[in-house]
Amino acid sequence: MGTNHTEMLTHYRDFYKKQLLQDTVPFWFPRAIDEEHGGYLLMRDADGSLLDDDKAVWIQARAAWLLATLYNTVEQKPEWLAGAKKGIDFLRQHCFDEDGRMFFHMTREGKPIRKRRYFFSETFAVIAFAAYAKASGDAEIAEEARRLFGKCLEYATTPGLLEPKFTGVRPAKGIGVPMIMINTAQQLRDTIGDGRCDAWIAKWIAEIERDFVKDDIRCVMEQVAPDGSLIDHFDGRTLNPGHAIEGAWFILHEAKYRNNDPHLIDLGCRILDYMWERGWDKEHGGILYFRDVHGKPVQEYWHDMKFWWPQNEAIIATLLAYLMTGKQKYADWHRQVHDYAYSHFHDKEHGEWFGYLHRDGRQSSTIKGNLFKGPFHLPRQEWYCWQALATFEDR
Repeated sequence: MGTNHTEMLTHYRDFYKKQLLQDTVPFWFPRAIDEEHGGYLLMRDADGSLLDDDKAVWIQARAAWLLATLYNTVEQKPEWLAGAKKGIDFLRQHCFDEDGRMFFHMTREGKPIRKRRYFFSETFAVIAFAAYAKASGDAEIAEEARRLFGKCLEYATTPGLLEPKFTGVRPAKGIGVPMIMINTAQQLRDTIGDGRCDAWIAKWIAEIERDFVKDDIRCVMEQVAPDGSLIDHFDGRTLNPGHAIEGAWFILHEAKYRNNDPHLIDLGCRILDYMWERGWDKEHGGILYFRDVHGKPVQEYWHDMKFWWPQNEAIIATLLAYLMTGKQKYADWHRQVHDYAYSHFHDKEHGEWFGYLHRDGRQSSTIKGNLFKGPFHLPRQEWYCWQALATFEDR
């Protein structure tokens, strides 16, 4: 962003706004809304044609969150509120099992196909319900969001509650639970409020700093032993730079909420620094998917591919780090990842992004939507960066 600070910030602000509202969101809506069965049909090819009519619960909730969030923060368009309701109704009517837990994978009509042992469907439902409750003023759904958040707290703090029953000889914990719970609590707090959020966010950030951030080797672990020590096996050594970088911006967001808390700014920037060093592909550009903490081979064969979402998280994290510290290296990193991502992933003909590239930037697939990719990481990035830049310029 170097020479002309204000001009470049304005350029990025306008770019993200335009991409979001004129390119990304129109690719998905209204075509993805299932008027017959509710929810969304999101498994799409490059041109938007439908590849599969199954419904992933994660993405159903994330799409509802997006539409409600746009209604809350951008413009109160009736079609955004009505579209969000389609997803909320589908989640409430079909996606909960008799034991109160949520499914992972549904048929178009809402019949369950699969349920996972983790509770990320629930976390995405919390943020969807909370955003929709704010948009609609529906007190019942607001209470449902808070109740479901309480269930997530129970799942997160009861060891083994959702694990299969077997004799484990190598216990481990992942960074995913504290990370996703930080963001879930932030979204809940920012929309309808919940008195439990601040204290829990502080606990999860402290856990990440204590157990996963390794300053001595400049690394953030994806998985550690219960005491925070490294596990010298394939899974224990595997790093996911994009995931840790996502955690970095959650922490920077919290720093901003807490009046630019200097410790949290330092922590978020350390996480970003360590994982940029390990994740940025110096030869071809872009964030690599997996790395080994000791530089050994990684067992997953897609380890050197470029997936869409780590680039989205790096775009947010580098921008936020720059806005909060003013350090030129973060401006340079933001430009690097922004330029790489929009020149390689963006589909200039049909809009939105392709999901998967080979390491050298060649397209691996034309797919735009599947069980994991849908209207979330990219539109969230464009929305968040636009809002952050607009707020920054207002000061």
